[in-house]
Amino acid sequence: MLAHPALIGRTAAEIAVGDTAALRRSCTPNDLIVFAHASGNLNPLHIPGESEQEAGRPPVAPAMWGGSLFSAVLGNQLPGPGTLYLSQTLRFHARPVVGDELEARVTVREKRPDGVLVLDCALNRIGDGALVADGVAEVRAPAKHLVTDGVLLPDIALAKRGKFTRLLDACRGVPALPTAVVCPTDGHSLGGAWEAARHELIVPLLVGPEAAIRAEAAAIGWDLAGVAIEDIDVHRAAARAVAMVHEGAAGAVMKGNIHSDELLSQVTKADGGLRAGRRISHVFVLDVPGREELLLISDAAINILPDLKTKADIVQNAIDLAHAIGMPEPRVGVLSAVETVNPAIPSSLDAAIIAKMADRGQITGGLVDGPLAMDNAVDVEAARTKGLHSSVAGRAEVLIAPNLEAGNMLAKQLVFLSDADTGGLVCGAAVPVMLTSRADDEHARLVSAALAVLYGHWKRTGVSLVAPVAPAKG
Repeated sequence: MLAHPALIGRTAAEIAVGDTAALRRSCTPNDLIVFAHASGNLNPLHIPGESEQEAGRPPVAPAMWGGSLFSAVLGNQLPGPGTLYLSQTLRFHARPVVGDELEARVTVREKRPDGVLVLDCALNRIGDGALVADGVAEVRAPAKHLVTDGVLLPDIALAKRGKFTRLLDACRGVPALPTAVVCPTDGHSLGGAWEAARHELIVPLLVGPEAAIRAEAAAIGWDLAGVAIEDIDVHRAAARAVAMVHEGAAGAVMKGNIHSDELLSQVTKADGGLRAGRRISHVFVLDVPGREELLLISDAAINILPDLKTKADIVQNAIDLAHAIGMPEPRVGVLSAVETVNPAIPSSLDAAIIAKMADRGQITGGLVDGPLAMDNAVDVEAARTKGLHSSVAGRAEVLIAPNLEAGNMLAKQLVFLSDADTGGLVCGAAVPVMLTSRADDEHARLVSAALAVLYGHWKRTGVSLVAPVAPAKG
């Protein structure tokens, strides 16, 4: 629930001609999505993701979204609670875009004997002062004081997956990645490979029992025309997929309907595996409702109880993936149970050392701080309350868990209790490895394929295909 302060409605007798009130509001992508749901206006020019795809340009705010800000001033401030709209005229002069900060101002022009007020309305863009809209409102002021004790609004849970659209769009035009898909013998794993192929992210090379693969393909409606299949039994499929990388036939590996440890035992083995000099680790990338940016969590899938050296590699791998998906200087919070160094809590010592290693250039490319508890890693107010002042505290985009258990619980809690959408990638190996849970749906596998394409491109070129998101003003 969102709590808002108490509001007091003013009667017409308490209001004079010339009285004025205003509010400021920044336009965000969530505003445009919520307005589309509430109004039913599905014009793609106003919807993030759709406008870029259909019109080749960022979305503009609907004119009436700007006009609705006058309603907030009238209902909250002047006259305030108890006000009833009678009429509103508007003229629109400019179009707000995401990131614009606006001021909506109303000024009393006329008072009528029946308690009706006439107010001039002006909506201006902060910065250049451009007039966005103006008009005249007629309202009936409350007959008596109406005082709220504070308004509680239910939280809005926006549809997930919106942030992943940017990643999928960034992959367009990049050559599809030849990918050994290991044992795609169930609907989710084969369907995920099919989705990734239809989006031209991968060229699937299906490795596993051919009869089982074809039976599942028939069940989901994929005719497999032109798709290469390596007919091999389940227990040898992972080794064959790794061998295909060494032979140059595959540039990535995707897990199918097998246990993670079966695939990882082949990926991580010292002789013939896919090691590349750094400890291999897994990174979850999550679209968490209510967050403006993606959230990365590592390691929640491979390193069970990592030592300090392994944690340093885990942090560097996560930073590298963050670079690949458009975070030029990710803020990395190294987690513990507390935000102070306590010798009785080993993870707090490791976190402090990791932060100092980053200070000394042993870990590069990100802003690293620790130890941080979960609350003051992601919540600015919690960080302020505890007296933490850093560029990471309260604003972490990458969370480094103290061990696999903590990371796995955190990631799955966000997915199953907070309705986060997810993808994941194994980093630090010779090629990208898509390591999804067997419970993950096709979309999680599609997102993981996009991560593989973006990470592979970044590894080859040092350049991200994803434009960084500009911070919202205000």
